[in-house]
Amino acid sequence: MTRFDSRKYRRGPVMDLPERRWPSRIVEQAPIWASVDLRDGNQALLEPMGVAQKRRLWALLVKMGFKEIEIGFPAASQPDFDFVRWLIEEDKIPEDVTVQVLVQAREDLIRRTFDALDGAKRAIVHLYNSTSPIQRDWVFRQDRTGVTAIARQGAEWVLREAQRRPATRWTFQYSPESFTATEPDYAVEVCEAVLDVWKPTQQRPCIVNLPATVEVASPNVFADQVEYFATHISRRDAIVLSVHTHNDRGGAAAAAELALLAGADRVEGTLLGNGERTGNLDIVTLAMNLYSQGIDPGLDLSDPDEIVRVVEECTGTALHPRHPWVGELVYTAFSGSHQDAIRKCLMRQSNEEPWQVAYLPIDPRDLGRSYQAVIRVNSQSGKGGVAFVMERDFGLTLPRWMQVDLARLVQAQSERRGGEMDAASIHRIFMEQFVVDRTPVRLLGYRLDRNGHDVIEARVAGPDGEHRLRGEGEGAMAAFVDAWSRWSGQPVRILDYQEHAIGEGTDAEAIAYVQLELGSQRIAGAAIDRDTVAASLGAVLSALNRGEARQARAA
Repeated sequence: MTRFDSRKYRRGPVMDLPERRWPSRIVEQAPIWASVDLRDGNQALLEPMGVAQKRRLWALLVKMGFKEIEIGFPAASQPDFDFVRWLIEEDKIPEDVTVQVLVQAREDLIRRTFDALDGAKRAIVHLYNSTSPIQRDWVFRQDRTGVTAIARQGAEWVLREAQRRPATRWTFQYSPESFTATEPDYAVEVCEAVLDVWKPTQQRPCIVNLPATVEVASPNVFADQVEYFATHISRRDAIVLSVHTHNDRGGAAAAAELALLAGADRVEGTLLGNGERTGNLDIVTLAMNLYSQGIDPGLDLSDPDEIVRVVEECTGTALHPRHPWVGELVYTAFSGSHQDAIRKCLMRQSNEEPWQVAYLPIDPRDLGRSYQAVIRVNSQSGKGGVAFVMERDFGLTLPRWMQVDLARLVQAQSERRGGEMDAASIHRIFMEQFVVDRTPVRLLGYRLDRNGHDVIEARVAGPDGEHRLRGEGEGAMAAFVDAWSRWSGQPVRILDYQEHAIGEGTDAEAIAYVQLELGSQRIAGAAIDRDTVAASLGAVLSALNRGEARQARAA
C-alpha cells in the first residue's frame, strides 16, 4: 500500500429506508436553538476561555436571543463549575433562558453536576455515553446489554439527584454519543431504556439528542438515520428531538438542515462553527439559510460584525473572509460579469418587492453591511464593476461604449500594479484619459445663433495659436463638428451623445459624453462644465484631442 491509499478505509453507513419522507418536505419554521459555545466550543480551544471571555460570550448569546445555552462540564472542570455558580449566585440567568450542562453516566460526576446547579430556577442536565460498536468493543469492552445498562444507570442517578432538589424545574437530556456510527435499531433501544427511567410526558418532555460526534457519511444518510429514529422511538410526543452535527466532512450545516426535514425539533451548535477537529454546526450559517428562505430564525443576527468580533476575541480564532453569510468578502464581486449583473439588478430593485438581485441571495443591509463593498475592481473585473464604482462614488453614469473603453484601461493598469484598483484610481484614469478638453486644443469661447438653424462661432486655442471656427448644423454639437471639419479638413461624425447633471441644485455641474467617428476610428471623450453647451463642446474636443494623440503615437 502507498502512503495515500483509499483501500484502507471502508464506506460509511447507509440506510435502507425506501419509505423515507424527508426529501419531499420543506422547513417552515426555525428550530429550538441550543448554543454549546461555552462547553463544546470552549473545550476545543488551544487556550480555553477565561472568566472574562466566558462572561462576554454569555452576554452575546443572551443578547442574540438564545433560550437554551450549554454553559459547561462542571463535574470535569473547576473553571466550568465556578462559572455555573457565578451565573446562579449573581442572578445572571434571564427568566426566559435555561442553562444546560453536560455529564457522563458516572455517579460521582452526576452528583457534582447537581451541586453546581444548586439553586438554579431551570436547568437541562445533559447525560451521555458512547454507543457505537467501536466504543463498545474497544473502549468499554461491553456488548449492547452492558452499554444499555450504563445508560439506564446514569438516567437513574440523574433522576435521583433531581428529586432531591424539587425547587428547580429540571429537564433531562440524553445523547447516544457517536450516534452516526451506532446501529439504528440499537440507538432506539438504548434511548428507550433511558426513557423508561425518566418517563417523560407531553407536559414534561425530555430531550433526546442525536450527535454526529464524527461525521462519517453524507448529510442524506444522517437525515435517514434521524427519520428512522423519529419514526421508531416511542413517546415521540413526549420528547424534543435534537441533533448535534460536526463538520468532519464539511457537511454540518447541510446535515442539520436535512435533519429538520427528517423530524428534528432542536439544533445544537456554535457561533461560526467553533468546535473540535473541523468544528460544530455553525448556527449563524443555518439560521441565515432559513432567513434567506423567508423564515424568521428567531435570533438577532443583524450585527454580524459584533458577533464575529466577540467570537474572535473570546476564542482567538480568526474568521475566514469567505465564511458563509458573514465573511468580509461574501458580498463582494470581482468578476466583471458578476459586477455588471449586480449593478443592473440593484438599479431595478424596489423596496416594495421581494429581493431579486443576481449573486446576492440577501440584501447586505439586513446584516448591517453597505453596498460600498459589493463592487471591487481588479484585473478580473469588467465594465460593470467600473461603471458601478463611477456611479456610486462620483455620480457619473457612463454610456456603455465608454464603460468598455474605461474598463480596458483600468484592467491594464490593474495588471501592471498587480492588485485591486480603488475608486480614486479609477476616477483618475477616467479624468486623465477621457476629459482632455484642455490640450492640445481648448475652447476659449463660443457664440451660438439659434435663429431657425444653429450657427456657431467658436474660438479655440492650439499649439499654433488662436483660431476662429464657424459652422452650422442641427444643434450646437453638430454645428461645432461642422466648423471643426471645415477648419481642419478632417471628416468627423457624431455616433452617440449623452449628458446628465452631477448632483442636484442650481450650481450642479453637467457632464457630457460623446463618441465620434474619425475616419475608421471610433473614439470617446467627456467634459464637465456648469454650462451644458460648453460641456458638450468640451466632450467633442476631448474626443478630438484623444484622436490626435492616438495618431501621433501610431506615427
